[in-house]
Amino acid sequence: MKQKLSTSILLHLAALVVAVALLAPFLWMVLASVHTQAALVQVPLRFWPDHFFFDRYVAMFNSPGSSYVEFRAALRNSLIVAVAVVVVAMIVGILGAYAFARMRFRGRSAILMTFLFTYMLPQIALLIPLYLILSKIGLLDNLGGLIIVDCSLVVPFVLWILSNYFLTIPQELEESAWIDGASRMQGLFQIVLPSAGPGIFAAAMFAFLLAWDEFMYALIFTSSNASKTIPVAIAEFSAQHSTDFGLVAAGGVIAALPPVILAIIFQRYVVSGLVSGAVKT
Repeated sequence: MKQKLSTSILLHLAALVVAVALLAPFLWMVLASVHTQAALVQVPLRFWPDHFFFDRYVAMFNSPGSSYVEFRAALRNSLIVAVAVVVVAMIVGILGAYAFARMRFRGRSAILMTFLFTYMLPQIALLIPLYLILSKIGLLDNLGGLIIVDCSLVVPFVLWILSNYFLTIPQELEESAWIDGASRMQGLFQIVLPSAGPGIFAAAMFAFLLAWDEFMYALIFTSSNASKTIPVAIAEFSAQHSTDFGLVAAGGVIAALPPVILAIIFQRYVVSGLVSGAVKT
């Protein structure tokens, strides 16, 4: 009994240490965004502000200044790119994952491993080929081109997650529907997808996060305010206002809110989806 109690205490302490280590940088970013500039550069640095300074957030959404206008445009661009990538990745991923999970054909495992290998390639190794391709087809500095290259990053991940998850769904359920006259596509949409809800939620959320946070492709392939995304805008924001660390922190907080909200709302689905999807390989 004492040993179980000691183990439980150690586990909770370890979880507390990990939670503090993970949340401390985000907490400091939030506090830095509401510090005055003078408080951020004073020595010694004060962790908790004397009073909360929200003017940066007001300026982010209301100021006519060029930097703030660019930030709002980048926020809109990031939302467009992330949603479009999720839609494309889920359509391709669901159909492709179902084929890999249910159909037996020559080279099936090799093709699936090839998709996984492309996901594991470092982005910098693909920059020059992708740049030349986008330049050739006229999609540099264009949201459509950014959506395409982000899909090349996200689709293999979605394929891998969903193909493993579909393997956990008994095929007998579909066979019963086939006996009743349902087609394969009807079996997919009426049997498999409703049963794979947690896995689909997990894949969609991670697809959104990958597209929302992607920085390198957006930095290289975009140059105007019409196509820059929020990670690029924050990077340029810090260069233009290198002394106002609170302004950079405020931009980071705003950029972090959509992923955090999604994670909180769909936490249960994400955990169950990833755990079930990892059962079979």
